[in-house]
Amino acid sequence: MANHAAAALLIASLLVAVTLADARITLQVQGGNMMEGNAVRTFVKSVPALTCNKVLGFQEGDTCFDIAQGSGLTQDQFLSFNPNINCAKVFIGQWVCLDASSA
Repeated sequence: MANHAAAALLIASLLVAVTLADARITLQVQGGNMMEGNAVRTFVKSVPALTCNKVLGFQEGDTCFDIAQGSGLTQDQFLSFNPNINCAKVFIGQWVCLDASSA
């Protein structure tokens, strides 16, 4: 049983690490004026690669705010460790990162 728990934790850590490393922010801005015409510009900002050092699975009744506060994190820190999380749609057993460092 302990081997299954250790394997599950390892897999969850790897999934969170891959998600963090692969996260990118894309912003499309429409701009221009009459002289230039309309232009569409795409800006891509890479998120620094992070390695998750501590994970936790959501339990019944947990919210992002509760998890962040209980772990001593601000909401901004929690969201920076979990850039792809949708706090309105978390589910029981969903893994989140509580501590990360630059890779």
